Amino acid sequence: MIEVHKFTFSPFQENTYIVSNDNKDCFIVDPGCFDRKERAILKQFIASEGLRPVGLLNTHCHIDHVFGNKFVSETYGLTPLIHRIEKPVLAAVPQVAQLYNLDYDASPDPSFYEGDEIFLGDEKFEILFTPGHSPGHVVLYHENSKTLIAGDVLFRKSIGRTDLPGGDHETLLASIREKVFALPDETKVYPGHMEETEIGYEKKHNPFLV
Repeated sequence: MIEVHKFTFSPFQENTYIVSNDNKDCFIVDPGCFDRKERAILKQFIASEGLRPVGLLNTHCHIDHVFGNKFVSETYGLTPLIHRIEKPVLAAVPQVAQLYNLDYDASPDPSFYEGDEIFLGDEKFEILFTPGHSPGHVVLYHENSKTLIAGDVLFRKSIGRTDLPGGDHETLLASIREKVFALPDETKVYPGHMEETEIGYEKKHNPFLV
């Protein structure tokens, strides 16, 4: 089985996830660790739990989700994995950092997801293409535990913003209805911001989708 560990980082209050299996292998998903203190928290947790990072995954490449890409890449020898359509978003992050007057260590060049699944040991995650918040956004679904790492697609009673470059409101709604809401109602959703939710709850209570 898998375990999901959440860390909330940066001025954007972004949720970074470490997803681990029984063998202590782990993915680091959307590392938003912004400064030395936050990076130390992430590194210390990995060390204290005896985890072995084997993948650096980005659901998308807005600045708050890639602050820690360089740190994680250099510390654990990992290359960021993104959807290939998302590459221009990652390339634009240095300019975004200047607009916000924020420090940003540029992410290494990424590799791209191949196919529609990725494995953490024997644990399979489906890679679902869910554009709308950003052009190359993906979410990661673990069927055995009914767990969804959702990035900024779906939040508790809300959805991702679509006013940033490459965003589109109707595309996002279609992604949620056709891909995310096709998952079982009991699926637990781990979003890129705020608290966790479930698919069934959002079907009934999300004002953007009911």
